[in-house]
Amino acid sequence: MQRYSDENQEKKSPNERFLFVIGIFFFLMYFLMGVIVILWKNFPIEMDTKYRIALGLVLIGYSFLRFYRFFNSKRN
Repeated sequence: MQRYSDENQEKKSPNERFLFVIGIFFFLMYFLMGVIVILWKNFPIEMDTKYRIALGLVLIGYSFLRFYRFFNSKRN
């Protein structure tokens, strides 16, 4: 059985931690904006329901794209 040692754990600098938190924050922000746009019945901008749902899905898709690219860049 292999044990985790301090050598295997990466020590992150405060700058890397800050960028990690910002990356998670923006993923959640875009995701929640997409959900809110889809579920908000009296949306302040006059749009048909199908366009409002399409905009929400684009925002959710963009949030997952950011999430994927953010964590893929951390591996390199």
